[in-house]
Amino acid sequence: MPLNIYNVLSGKKEVFEPLEPGKVGMYVCGPTVYGPCHIGHARSVVVFDVIARYLRARGYEVTYVRNFTDVDDKIIDKARAEGVSSQVIAEKYIREFYEDMDGLFVERATIEPKATEHIPAIIHVIERLMDKGIAYAVEGDVFFSIDAFPGYGKLSGRRLDEMEAGARVDVDKKKKNPFDFVLWKAEKPGEPSWDSPWGRGRPGWHIECSAMSSEFLGETFDIHGGGKDLVFPHHENEIAQSEAAFGKPFARYWVHNGFVRINQEKMSKSLNNFKMVKDLVGEFHPEAIRLFLLSNHYRSPVDFTDTSMHDATAGIEKLYTALGRSQESGDICGDSDPETQAGGQHWERFCAAMDDDFNTAKGIGVLFEAARQVNKLLDGGQTGDALCAARDDMLKMARILGLFNAPATAYFESRRSAAAAKESVDPAQIEEMIQARAKARKEKDFATADKIRDQLADMNVVLEDLPDGTTTWKFM
Repeated sequence: MPLNIYNVLSGKKEVFEPLEPGKVGMYVCGPTVYGPCHIGHARSVVVFDVIARYLRARGYEVTYVRNFTDVDDKIIDKARAEGVSSQVIAEKYIREFYEDMDGLFVERATIEPKATEHIPAIIHVIERLMDKGIAYAVEGDVFFSIDAFPGYGKLSGRRLDEMEAGARVDVDKKKKNPFDFVLWKAEKPGEPSWDSPWGRGRPGWHIECSAMSSEFLGETFDIHGGGKDLVFPHHENEIAQSEAAFGKPFARYWVHNGFVRINQEKMSKSLNNFKMVKDLVGEFHPEAIRLFLLSNHYRSPVDFTDTSMHDATAGIEKLYTALGRSQESGDICGDSDPETQAGGQHWERFCAAMDDDFNTAKGIGVLFEAARQVNKLLDGGQTGDALCAARDDMLKMARILGLFNAPATAYFESRRSAAAAKESVDPAQIEEMIQARAKARKEKDFATADKIRDQLADMNVVLEDLPDGTTTWKFM
């Protein structure tokens, strides 16, 4: 089955055909680094992390570029408020970005450029636009003339005659057209600046992505991604300036992820409902956060609630329980690497879901089906090829989704230790009580066994007696 991608540019699913067979160039707009990452940032990063993983699993050589916007009005304002340089602010939040995303098991992009490190490339693109008469300079600022690009609006579907100046565009009396956008900003006191043919200044937001994508992926490349909020004006402006400068199509497939809502409301400063990644990883396991972020199709919104995170946490525990049971069954599957295996029926169905516009929601459903099959086979005492195939498929699917980053034993030990610390309970004491209960059951002293279970319940500890005679535990 071919890979189909919903292309925002055409408004429909299209069969994916890369420019160069076997290779994929993908550019995703990264963060503007003036503050910590929230769950909305994390969704975009995790979504494209999974897309890159899947493309590689499909056999493509992927060059994945994700930029840092490290010069911007918001960064400058933050630096001024804290009495430090813009560079200090940018470097601080780039470090925090890596800490947050490493904590969510996000793999690094192939290339992660910073805007300030590519000023010559930015100036080069602007010069091309100036030479073609598509950009104009006024008092050290340089603007893109949208009247010179007839295709403006083809990504967002917006018509200029239906829009109102001031709606997500900067109003400036120096512009020939209110919708013209800035490519280069003239130097202001106390702001970072660089030399240019139009005087010292700094790049506008949109131009950096056109410059860096062309530098690393070429003037035309395969996939451009980002959040839905970037469709207009950011990505619309990227298309205009890139295609005007280079005279050829820009990105061939445009992929945009939906928003994260908080209890069915949009995250906003007025509601003060931002969920920061560094806070969430202290409250929930990182893999539960990933599972939540991927639980809906990437183009759809996903709603962060107590219930959704409870479900994601319970889901991860179920997956690790199945994995742990398969690993504890005597290593019957040997040391073969699932990544080198062709994959069984679950893997094939997972790939079918991912080939349908990267449908992680359906793919996760297949992962849980494989986990259920593992449990069913073990419950029936079957430890043959069917078990190994289901377990290997689980591992292959989890690799794409960024799950199973630790052995099951390590996962449960870490969760128990964290929960025990929160409950002020010694895990060793719980294990001793479980052993005492097992001894009482073996001696048919069921009154004592029930008493111990009740004592553990009073400590918010839930026991699960497995068919193989072992007992696992967790906190309520």
